[in-house]
Amino acid sequence: MSYPQQQTVPAGAVPLWYPYYGAPIGEAARRFFKKYATFTGRASRSEYWWWALISGVVAIVLNIIVSAGATVSDSGAMVPGPGAVIGYILLGIWGLATIIPSLALVVRRLHDVNFSGWMILIGLVPFLGGLALLIFMILPSKPEGQRFDVPA
Repeated sequence: MSYPQQQTVPAGAVPLWYPYYGAPIGEAARRFFKKYATFTGRASRSEYWWWALISGVVAIVLNIIVSAGATVSDSGAMVPGPGAVIGYILLGIWGLATIIPSLALVVRRLHDVNFSGWMILIGLVPFLGGLALLIFMILPSKPEGQRFDVPA
């Protein structure tokens, strides 16, 4: 994807019109927390999917902690033990810490494929809404999405 030269930029400087694309995993995590509640601008596919991977791995680890902390009662039912309670607390903290930036990342990703951020509300439709959002997240970047870029 190429972008037209809109201005002369000194060597080593990033032009204001140039979006953040091609984020490796570490940069995607930094951007996620740096743009904690930034609902303007755009997010590339790599930025979105690297964060999805990081978030999924953290969720799996926390769920393993919950499972490992559970005990089995005499009747065979799983009973939360002290380790499970700690896991639930960590899951709650993780969820609260990442819900706003996750919504912001989805909105920025929607901007990148040239949809309004309000399209995130389609996710409220049972099953089909989540499927539609998944498809939107998979779509490639569109140059028309530059309309959502905010000059610094």
